[in-house]
Amino acid sequence: MRVLIDADGCPVVKAAVNICFEQGLDVVIICDTAHVFSIDNVQVITVDKGADSADFRLVNMIERNDIVVTQDYGLAAMCLARRAIVLNQDGMRYTESNIDMLLSSRYIAKKIRSSGGRMKGPSKRTEDQNKSFQKALINLTEEIKSAQK
Repeated sequence: MRVLIDADGCPVVKAAVNICFEQGLDVVIICDTAHVFSIDNVQVITVDKGADSADFRLVNMIERNDIVVTQDYGLAAMCLARRAIVLNQDGMRYTESNIDMLLSSRYIAKKIRSSGGRMKGPSKRTEDQNKSFQKALINLTEEIKSAQK
């Protein structure tokens, strides 16, 4: 088991890396050339900037039961299809039960924007969101470790 982070615009990279170190897990950061990461003892894969280039690289690396951290619903759906366990930046777990609804809401929002409508953007990130993510990642890694024993 390892943790793969879609680091393009991800607000919890450092928190995820710290948890992985504490849990003794390998972590891989995947980003495009618009982002720069240099963290000791962390594999950073930088791909050319382009539509979904980091996403496709990440999906091609997934092994069953890897944990993926992303806020991208489309990437989450592809990761679920590869049997990864997927968390968003707030600690919500993407599942087969909720991904269709999330993708549908993304599609509807895109249609509204393309027809000239405006959507309210996300609120400023809170410390509670950071804590929820950290708790979810710790619980998930401990759950997987105990299931592997």
